[in-house]
Amino acid sequence: MDPNTSLDDIAPIAILMDELRSEDVQLRLNAIHRISTIALALGPERARDELIPFLQDSVDDEDEVLLALAEELGRNFEEYIGGPEYAHVLLGPLENLSAVEETLVRDKAAESITKISAVLSQEQIEQYYIPLVQRLSRGEWFTSRTSACALYAPVYDKVATSIQDELRRAFAALASDDTPMVRRASAKWLAPLVKKFSKPHVLSDGLVIYRKLQSDDQDSVRLLTVEDLIAIAQQLSPVEIKEQLLKQIRQTMTDKSWRVRYMAASHFNELAEVVGTELVREELIGHFVQLLKDNEAEVRTAAAGQVPGFSKLLEKEVVLARVVPCVRDLCQDVSQHVRAALANQISGLAPLLGKDATIEHLLPLFLHLLKDEFPEVRLNIISKLELVNSVIGIELLSESLLPAIVELAEDKSWRVRQAIIEYIPLLATQLGKPFFDESLGNLCMSWLGDNVYSIREAAAVNLKKLTEVFGVEWSREQIIPKVVGMGQHPNYLYRMTTVQAIMTIAPSLTLDVVRENVLDMLLQLAGDPIPNIRFNVAKALESIATSFGDSPEGRDLVQTKIAPVLDALKNDQDADVRFFASRALAKSQALEA
Repeated sequence: MDPNTSLDDIAPIAILMDELRSEDVQLRLNAIHRISTIALALGPERARDELIPFLQDSVDDEDEVLLALAEELGRNFEEYIGGPEYAHVLLGPLENLSAVEETLVRDKAAESITKISAVLSQEQIEQYYIPLVQRLSRGEWFTSRTSACALYAPVYDKVATSIQDELRRAFAALASDDTPMVRRASAKWLAPLVKKFSKPHVLSDGLVIYRKLQSDDQDSVRLLTVEDLIAIAQQLSPVEIKEQLLKQIRQTMTDKSWRVRYMAASHFNELAEVVGTELVREELIGHFVQLLKDNEAEVRTAAAGQVPGFSKLLEKEVVLARVVPCVRDLCQDVSQHVRAALANQISGLAPLLGKDATIEHLLPLFLHLLKDEFPEVRLNIISKLELVNSVIGIELLSESLLPAIVELAEDKSWRVRQAIIEYIPLLATQLGKPFFDESLGNLCMSWLGDNVYSIREAAAVNLKKLTEVFGVEWSREQIIPKVVGMGQHPNYLYRMTTVQAIMTIAPSLTLDVVRENVLDMLLQLAGDPIPNIRFNVAKALESIATSFGDSPEGRDLVQTKIAPVLDALKNDQDADVRFFASRALAKSQALEA
């Protein structure tokens, strides 16, 4: 930029100011998204001296504009103001944004400050960042104190020991704040901070802060301390955990608020992995059983999701004696969500229990869930069959498995039918060719005649995947004759399905199979009286040409069989047919060239 041209000097910042004063929110939003371009035009020095102070005063705006500003300043904006040595200049506007009323804006501002802290030197952190944290922590409004909680962990390990002492004291003060929102924020951000504490400080400070928050009268604060408990436990030995945290573990697991118990159930495996085997056996197994029997369905659902993970930490006999009876009860649970969560996880027990125990204890539960009245429960079981098959084999399952699949395949909800179609290739790999052909082959073909288009489309994709699983020769024998046979059907929807199925499957076939078994029917349907079928034929021919046109035999097939038909369709009376035929012809000619 020419420094002598005063108008050019003024223009970028003046335009930004005008746009940010506009009554149109969208215009102000666009201006904020362009501040990096404006900073580039101004140059580093003027961006620091003019643009940043202007942005610092621009916090009286719509929330979406402030959110955009907080985001832009965290996107490596220091590059536009002279590099990392000047990055601290950005803290000013972000400090103001950290104190606004809207939570999204404050969170984004804190996130951007954290990003900037990564490029600051220790000197910059101690001179600019720490005073910012202190000002926010002592702010009159709870909004700034809430934002401050997120800013301790990123720099704790980058500052001098004396400053670390101050930071621990200041964070402890936030954890005792009168406002529940501030205590919630401190509970949320204690875990990342305590991970950076030395072990003596975990014992002297981290535990004190955690215990204060864990006994808070607000359940919205207590539920956030579950992750703090895990973070502190990771820093301690099993003996120290038993001495220092056992009381809090018991209180959390039996909290009067279901939301706290839900969080405990959701993170149960993480906690169990860090407390040591002795405490798992003595203490956690009892709590886990209680969570599986909890009065609240949400807690039982979360606990059901932890069953295989927690069972890995126990001896087989303990799993059979304590966990399996609870699992048996959950199979009969009144809540479909609990049963669905269990159905999603129960198969994970099979490898832990071995073949005999799985057949004796789990198989009846498995078959019970396969007959559940809710489709999601049945689907979750079917989707995780592989684990069970690896332990006991498909033969034992197939007798009960098949009726459940057939029932799902004929469910009145088309979404359920679509979901089961997506699992068919997985089942195919598990069942093997002979069993599949005998039991499910006709079912897969019947979906091509479904009255819902999405099902017909999914059925065609399913046939393509089955071709990839069982091979082209299997497809030539089992699928293609049936698909081609539908091309003679008097109902045009069946003929349309033939075309679309061929279009989908063709890329997975070989050129010989396409030439000998598929192409003639497609070319015959090019003369169909229904225009929709004719233009889909053009699309299918295009798919075949692009899939096989890169080999000499493929190009010969395109020239001798496909191009003449497309040439005729190019002059069709229907505009759509002409369009797709012309496009297909152009692509096939490009391949020849």
